[in-house]
Amino acid sequence: MSDELRFDGRVAIVTGAGNGLGRSHALLLASRGAKVVVNDLGGAATGGGQSSAAADKVVAEIKAAGGEAVANHDSVEDGSKIVQCALDSFKRLDVVINNAGILRDASFHKMTADDWDVINRVHVQGAFKVTHAAWPHLRDQGYGRIIFTASAAGLYGNFGQANYAAAKLGLVGLASTLALEGAKKNVRTNVIAPLAGSRLTETVMPKEMADQLKPEYVSPLVAWLCHEACDENGGLFEVGGGFFARLRWERTAGKRFKLGRAMTPEQVRGAWAQITDFTDSSHPGSVSEALAPAIENLGTTSKGGNEFIDVDQALGYQMEDAFTAYTERDLSLYALGVGAAQNALDPSELKLVYELGEGIVGLPTWAVVQPINAILKLASEGKAAPGLNYGLDRILHGEQYTEVLRPLPPRARLRHVAKIKDIFDKGKNALVITAIDTFDQDTGEALFKNEVTMFVRGAGGWGGDRGPSADINVPPARPADQVISEKTSPNQALLYRLSGDWNPLHVDPEFARMFGFDKPILHGLCTFGYVGRHVIKAFAGNDHRLFKSIKVRFAETVYPGETLKTEMWKVADGRIVVRCSAVDRDKVVISNAAVELFDQVPTAKALPAAATPAAPASDGITAVDVFAAIAGWVEQNPDVVGRVANVFHIKLSSPDSAWTVDLKNGRGSVAEGAHGKADCTLELTDSDWMDTVQGKADPQKLYFAKKLKISGNVMASQKLEFLKKLDRSTLKAGGGRSAARAAAPGSSAQASTGPAVAPAVFKALGERVARTPGLVAEVNAVLQFNIRSPDASWLLNLKEGTGSVAQGRDSNATATLTLTDEALGELAKGAALEALYMAGKVRVDGDVRAAHHLGFFNQLL
Repeated sequence: MSDELRFDGRVAIVTGAGNGLGRSHALLLASRGAKVVVNDLGGAATGGGQSSAAADKVVAEIKAAGGEAVANHDSVEDGSKIVQCALDSFKRLDVVINNAGILRDASFHKMTADDWDVINRVHVQGAFKVTHAAWPHLRDQGYGRIIFTASAAGLYGNFGQANYAAAKLGLVGLASTLALEGAKKNVRTNVIAPLAGSRLTETVMPKEMADQLKPEYVSPLVAWLCHEACDENGGLFEVGGGFFARLRWERTAGKRFKLGRAMTPEQVRGAWAQITDFTDSSHPGSVSEALAPAIENLGTTSKGGNEFIDVDQALGYQMEDAFTAYTERDLSLYALGVGAAQNALDPSELKLVYELGEGIVGLPTWAVVQPINAILKLASEGKAAPGLNYGLDRILHGEQYTEVLRPLPPRARLRHVAKIKDIFDKGKNALVITAIDTFDQDTGEALFKNEVTMFVRGAGGWGGDRGPSADINVPPARPADQVISEKTSPNQALLYRLSGDWNPLHVDPEFARMFGFDKPILHGLCTFGYVGRHVIKAFAGNDHRLFKSIKVRFAETVYPGETLKTEMWKVADGRIVVRCSAVDRDKVVISNAAVELFDQVPTAKALPAAATPAAPASDGITAVDVFAAIAGWVEQNPDVVGRVANVFHIKLSSPDSAWTVDLKNGRGSVAEGAHGKADCTLELTDSDWMDTVQGKADPQKLYFAKKLKISGNVMASQKLEFLKKLDRSTLKAGGGRSAARAAAPGSSAQASTGPAVAPAVFKALGERVARTPGLVAEVNAVLQFNIRSPDASWLLNLKEGTGSVAQGRDSNATATLTLTDEALGELAKGAALEALYMAGKVRVDGDVRAAHHLGFFNQLL
């Protein structure tokens, strides 16, 4: 065969070649043209005796087959003599196969020093002697191939073979070092851990099995590793019975404790699950890679902690996003829960609980309810921040800060982003502050912010930052500017809990007694809501839209039925300093408190204009084309899934886009968007990504220049080498774009079901406005229509001139209606706005009263 691997002109030494594996190696190399030194002392399997017969017999076999060989009967402990035999006989040396070995099996407590020493002399010392004598010749000629023979016993241990296992694993370390030292001189060193029947396996496996595990099943690997065409270096291979595999070290992601504080066995015990978890593992291939985590950790400084709080782990941790939704019903129920609308004939109170009429106005303190409920739900699912190792029995709600950025929409779908903002050591106790930002899921607009301060009993004392010590919201030394007293209902806690705080401490008398209370107590956040209402009534004319923020400290419990007295002082900087007391017991229940108000009612912020996409590369290729090409390549090469076994998120900027390359599940997939949990995330600009996949940029240089950010399993990023295999001819502008986007799970793209009705509706509306100039005076509002599926924006100006209808957006619109194109069609055909609203098909933001004048939409179509 023309492609047969030949060894013509090469000289090989095979030690222990009189029988078994060594004989098989020698015969195969000789049959392929190698000149072979067949070394064998001719002793017993346990190391005793000596005979020339074994080596001579193999030499005779080689010569009979037309090959060249010479016998050598020296011990491997005299390795220089074996090497000299090769030089004397054939004038050179190219290959060294260290195969010789013996056994002295015994359980460790019965093993003698001689049993230990003789095994190490033959296996380790013998391999060293032969290789050390050959080394200078191989280096000087700039070529060499070396094989060491290890064993599964050395890799995994085996009862009764402590001496043998230690020697065999020692050879792996020797070979790994020689691979590094010989690389520049083209001297390649590898290790095999063979499984084959021989004299050395007689004591560890049945004869029937040993007879089937033929040495001839191992020698092909040895021959390949010894060939000049093979560049493998430093490899470790298991082989036998037709099975061939490479081994590597695997290490868990582990646990890093920051330095500067005492480390205890208890900390190790607490982190044991993480230390031993191979979910996110790496495969260090060098000393530098192995040491990297420890070296990187040397630059860390611990912020402290104890068994209850690990500040290093917890501080700054951002939790998984939480999602909730609410409607007018939730706002109304909350308002009743904090004592609102007791005078149902007062219009300023009625609008807190009634969604029609002028439209509902959400109590601003409601902005604390869903964020806290969402975070508690995450905690109940085991998704709390790491490093916070205490239970609910240790915590009290210490302080609360809530800020609303504009009046609450009557209904919305919310996204809550929470992170541990601060942790303070208060001596015996600790404070943990969680910051929660809440956004409208549909528009992305930030709606409100919260900071929840939890008082954790018995969790302080590590000597950390004590945080602010002075109260900043201290009432002035003068009578309050305003005072409101209001009695809570005996069933106030039962009503408030319907907003989501189901803690039995507020309902169950027996449960309350277990925690040291005579009876169930009122929720602190219910008192918080009372205080907010009182300030708005006293200083904002009961216009809840003017409320900006509130910060309080919960100083004492309140019992349902008690009377709350809120004292309020307006201070120089415009804040209203507040103190709230339970009149019945003359106890201050809320202290160090202040409220801020807006000067005027804020409006919803206009959505940012869509970013202008960056111009594509001169050849027109975009990221969509690249990911379409990747999807095609993965489909044609499904084996890449098993080799890579990771999920990647690739986040691009300028213009922004995100992609998921799943090379871990099924046959693999490529999808637009960041879906599920990624093993490795890469963040870079769109242009740097395009340069990388087209071979114009080096990822390593981008990484060190801080143009490429890699998070998660950093080692996994090296498995993206397959990108270099992409056929550049497939990267054609526009190629496969729709297919790539269609692959995205949860894609918002929908198949068209027909032409949009919005253009026809607003065209007809423009004609009706022109025919009915009196609408401007009647409505006196600018209405923004945000249409979905398909998306479009229209403005109806019935406030200026003769009125107008046009496409576009106005952040100062009186009211904004969000609805689907289909719902717009229903409205234009005569459906009542109230009916669409109650069915959840229309959302109204801003001045709801303006939307009550939409009767002129009737019968537009």
